[in-house]
Parts: sequence; structure tokens; C-alpha cells
Amino acid sequence: MAAMKPQERTPYSAIEDRAPLTLPDGGRMILWPLMSLEVWDIDRAMPRTVLPPPQHQQMLPDVPNWSWHEYGMRVGFWRLRKLFDEMGIKGTVTMNGRACTEYPRVVEACLESGWEFNAHAFEQIPMHKVDDQRENIRKTIEAIESVCGYKPRGWFGPGLTETFETLDYLTEAGFEYIGDWAFDDQPVPLKTTHGELISLPYNFEIHDIVVSLIQNQDSPVFKTRAMDYFDTIYEESAESVRVMSFAVHPYISGSPHRIRYVRELMEYMLSKPGVVVMTGDQILDWYKTQTG
Repeated sequence: MAAMKPQERTPYSAIEDRAPLTLPDGGRMILWPLMSLEVWDIDRAMPRTVLPPPQHQQMLPDVPNWSWHEYGMRVGFWRLRKLFDEMGIKGTVTMNGRACTEYPRVVEACLESGWEFNAHAFEQIPMHKVDDQRENIRKTIEAIESVCGYKPRGWFGPGLTETFETLDYLTEAGFEYIGDWAFDDQPVPLKTTHGELISLPYNFEIHDIVVSLIQNQDSPVFKTRAMDYFDTIYEESAESVRVMSFAVHPYISGSPHRIRYVRELMEYMLSKPGVVVMTGDQILDWYKTQTG
């Protein structure tokens, strides 16, 4: 049987037609902070580049761009972690399975800060190019469980990639939610061959890769665009709870010329009454109380 396409996994649903979602104690909007921790294999082409090669001929090994990402794991991560800890924020870390063994000090810090561990495939390779998706998923679960003591409940594809079959493999392995689909402001149930999978709201418009690397915007644009995005979602949440994800990468948002704008943005969003910070598994559990 052919794998389901996205339209077959969930019927169209207008947000205006749904029953209102609510939060206790005056809450009205959920903020979902995320941080990606990846392994960039020096033996492969880099997933992203900041410095093009001379004559635009790709060279391996790509040491300059490897070192750019490595800065994030050595320095940028610690800036972001300090900022999140100072603000009392416990978010979701989307982690390549290989990061558990290649960056144990970073993993240790995430555990100390109480972040949720989310699976981000075994390494930073598109799922379309993985020889055996089931084995990749199995290895990812095993690696993460070995360091945090529990199986991850959520998944982000590397580069947000998935084939038509990926969601079925994920529920087969026990996953309960994904974050790859940027098509709603509320959680949405998806049909799979092994039961229901919940899609939690994600967005690309204020994603630091999109704003800073693809669109090459100046550093303050990330903050001003995200504030405008937040203001709209916050106003709409007066009628029914909305979720806004907020994703950062250590080699991007942890850069010295961007970190101040991350801080100012977070201070702005957290100053508004009724904003509740949740991890992915907390959002999932809350949503089940609304629909169960």
C-alpha cells in the first residue's frame, strides 16, 4: 500500500471553526522554546555554509564551515544556556543521536538545566538520503535514552526533512509528536498506520536559519520580526490558545552580534500576562486534556 500524503493524514480544518482551547490560571498563549544540537560530519558536505569556497567549487573537507558550526557548540551554546537559565526557561532541545557521544559536556548541561530531549535523527543528513529510516530512528532513540534515561516523545527531522513514509516509522517506534509541519498555530492530530501523531506548531518565518542565513537579514531583524509575529498571535490567543515556537541554533543565535536581540525578544514576550512557557511534551499533555 502506498504511503499516505499529507492531505490524507489530516483533513482540512479552519481555525475559526474549532472549539476554543483554554489554559488554567489566566494563561492564554503558549511559548515553545527550542534549541537544535547537531553533529556536522567533517567527512561530508556541511549542512549549511557561511563562507563559500573559492571559485564556488565545493571542497572536502570543508574546515571553515565545520569550524563555524563548532563555534556554536564550544561557545554559542553556553551563551544561550546562560540566558535561558537566567530567565528560568526550560525548553526543548532537538538533538542528533550522535551528539550524545560527541558532545557529552553539552548534553550534561542540558540535563542540568532540565530541558526536554527531543530526537533530531541520528545525524544531520536528510531523511531522503538515509539508507534505512527505521534503523536511523532506532539508533536515535537508543542514543538519547542512554543519556537522559527516557525515550524521546517528539521528533524533528534533520533539516525538517521526511519522506511520505517517515511518520509511519515514527509512530511505529513510539513517537507521539512531531514539529516538522509549519501549517497551524494549534496542535493538529495526524493519521499514521500505527495510530495518531500530534503535529505541534512550528514556523519558518522567524526561524534563525531563515532570517539570518537564507535571507541574510541584519541582526536586529530577527527580534523585530519575531515581536510583530508574537503580537499577532498574542492578540488572537484571547479567543483560543495559540502556540508560538521559538527556535535557535547555537552557531547562529549564540553569535556575539545576535545574542542581545535574543535576550530582548525573550524579555518582551515574557513580560506579557498569560504567556506560558512549555516544553514539547508539556504541550502534548496539555492538548490531550483539551481533546480527550
